[in-house]
Amino acid sequence: MPDNRTLFFRLLGYVRPHWKGFALALAATAVAAATEPLFPALLKPLLDNGFVSGGSEWLVWMPLAVVGIFVLRGLTGFLASYGMSWVANRVITDLRRLMFERLVHMPTSYFDAHSSAVPITRIAYDVNGVAGAATSVLTVLIRDSLSVIGLVSWLLYLNWKLTLLSLAVMPLIGLVTKAFSGRLRKLSLAVQDGMMQMNQVLQESIKGQKVVKIFGGEDHAVTRFSNVNNAILGYGRRQAAAAAAIVPITQIFASIGLAIVIYVAMHQTAENETTVGGFVSFITSMLLLLAPLKHLADINAPLQRGLAAAESVFRMLDEIPEVDTGSIDLGRAHGEIEFDAVSLRYVAGERDALSGIDLCIRPGETIALIGPSGGGKSSLVNLVPRFYHPSTGQIRIDGHDTASLTLQSLRANIAHVGQDVFLFDDTVTANIAYGSMRGATRTEIEAAARAAHALEFIEQLPYGFDTLVGENGTRLSGGQRQRIAIARAILKNAPILILDEATSALDNESERHVQAALEELMRGRTTLVIAHRLSTIEHANRIAVLSQGRIVELGTHAQLLEKAGLYASLYRMQFVEVS
Repeated sequence: MPDNRTLFFRLLGYVRPHWKGFALALAATAVAAATEPLFPALLKPLLDNGFVSGGSEWLVWMPLAVVGIFVLRGLTGFLASYGMSWVANRVITDLRRLMFERLVHMPTSYFDAHSSAVPITRIAYDVNGVAGAATSVLTVLIRDSLSVIGLVSWLLYLNWKLTLLSLAVMPLIGLVTKAFSGRLRKLSLAVQDGMMQMNQVLQESIKGQKVVKIFGGEDHAVTRFSNVNNAILGYGRRQAAAAAAIVPITQIFASIGLAIVIYVAMHQTAENETTVGGFVSFITSMLLLLAPLKHLADINAPLQRGLAAAESVFRMLDEIPEVDTGSIDLGRAHGEIEFDAVSLRYVAGERDALSGIDLCIRPGETIALIGPSGGGKSSLVNLVPRFYHPSTGQIRIDGHDTASLTLQSLRANIAHVGQDVFLFDDTVTANIAYGSMRGATRTEIEAAARAAHALEFIEQLPYGFDTLVGENGTRLSGGQRQRIAIARAILKNAPILILDEATSALDNESERHVQAALEELMRGRTTLVIAHRLSTIEHANRIAVLSQGRIVELGTHAQLLEKAGLYASLYRMQFVEVS
């Protein structure tokens, strides 16, 4: 666990770009704090001289001086509060942008290892606590520290003996604060972990709401949520108890010091060692000192929460982004792909997902990948755009090792259409012309939709191409979503195409439309097809049969049937099921 000092100074680094506003707020804070001892300082001459002499000048200037002090405090207090809020909001905005930039550049393995609730919680929730530690806590620290310094200086000037007596309790207050800091930090981290778990339960219950309803999982879902919710409640109670205990303990020690001071001061007054004005000014200063001391004790809880949030935020910012070691710009590829003794083992894998893959795909050729579940089909196609890196061997495109290509130029040459199509909650136009294609003209978008056999149903939507499709395309049917994804791939016009069971979840009518769109998309492109329905890949140039991470058969549909091996067995089984 990083120490508080390291976290705090790293956090201040994100305040530096807004140093002008920060400096103005701090200056206003300093001025507001400097006015703290002025009021008790006015009391001494007022009581010692004003009421005694009765001079008219006291009647005019003293009330005006009191009003002036509070007007100055009000103005500087406003500037300090507004300035710090402005800086805090800017820091939150900057951190969220940096975190999201890091998120979209994370490798695929990061998303495999982390629930989506983890980055969502850190970006949406944890970062709010960070700004408080960097700004508002610092405001309190500076303002009230300066107030304490000013008041203590005035107390020393008035009566150094009494002041030293009152300061004797300070070490005890420091020990109490330190004792509670570690507990508050641990409880804050526990609350953040609880929020991540809560977000995960919420996401699963929302996305899987049909499963919850069909299988009667409502009670189980409520129980899961209640367990997490109650755990957060428990952490919050203990956190509140620890934070609340600091203040009264601090005040008790301060009151003991104050009682001793009053006792000694009364003896000094009786022996004419101090004046009435000096005594009242001293007591007033002591009483005014309690408020900044309380504030300084109070900031420990939000400081520890902020540092715990900062630790969570920095953990995400310190994640290693996707490494791009390539230096060669591929340009537009011809589409030749070669797998040379390629093996792949995932980080947590007990065995190789792929082993000794040798396969050469010619430009414009369609290669179908079939085989039992877990055979390595998805692992193979995921290596082409470098979602994962081979453990051994090389993958070459047009003779270039993909590791030597820049990620941008490599992925610019690849289009992908999968079984689980993802659409953004945006218009049809925005979903087709997404990312690098967002500058496409309406004519180009309509041409892509027409080639994908999607134009007819798009024109029947309430607002045509400007219709919002809903979250992940919920306002469209499965076949319509697939054709939108195909139109997106057609508009990209990449020479290499990956189709991952793009028709397996469709009914016959939808499959007919989608298959026609896919044939249009595949024309002239090097295509890797993962197929569930073997009837859809009979016309592929070659078929690779994968089992346990190896290519066990390779050939045309007719050749593999004649061979009477695994492909022929799978084909017969599927033919019997269809019959």
